[in-house]
Amino acid sequence: MDFTVVTASAIIGFVLLLAGIPKLTDHESVVRSIRGYKILPGVLEAPAARALPIAETAAGILLVTGIARQWAAGAAAIMFTSFFLGLTVNLLRGRRDLDCGCFAFGLGEIPRIGWFHAVRAGILAVASVATVVIGSSATVPLQAAGSALALLLVLAGVAAAQIRSVVHLGRRPVDDYLSGASIRLRAAQATSRNGA
Repeated sequence: MDFTVVTASAIIGFVLLLAGIPKLTDHESVVRSIRGYKILPGVLEAPAARALPIAETAAGILLVTGIARQWAAGAAAIMFTSFFLGLTVNLLRGRRDLDCGCFAFGLGEIPRIGWFHAVRAGILAVASVATVVIGSSATVPLQAAGSALALLLVLAGVAAAQIRSVVHLGRRPVDDYLSGASIRLRAAQATSRNGA
């Protein structure tokens, strides 16, 4: 059981590191993403944008190393629950043309959220809460083994996501030709909806 908790918490930690580290140097994109959700009062957007990458990175480091695991998992649970609620509220409002702000910000891509993003945040919130509730005491070798397995699993997930973004089974070349026009059309619709 301890190995499972250690591995799960390390997976959560690596996800937080993947999300937090790129945001540390891209404050404007984080502010833009937070502002897009239209949940926080304007005065809190910039401070939240400063605090979020630091909190994600710090909690990620603590979860991967096993230091103060339950405190870090509690912080992760709060963050993922907030993400889940922000995504769900906007999806229920019919607002899908948002940058989820989950990981690095896409260049040249039309930002779009979906239920996948909300479900993913919800699963990570539940896993974080479970880590707090179950707890564990891991030796250094157990922590190292769990973190190594977690790293392999996260890297496999990242690789699968990258392959999925490039390889589209069953698509024809005409689909690729028309995808640029489709992206521009969605961007124009999003701009007109947002009043810009």
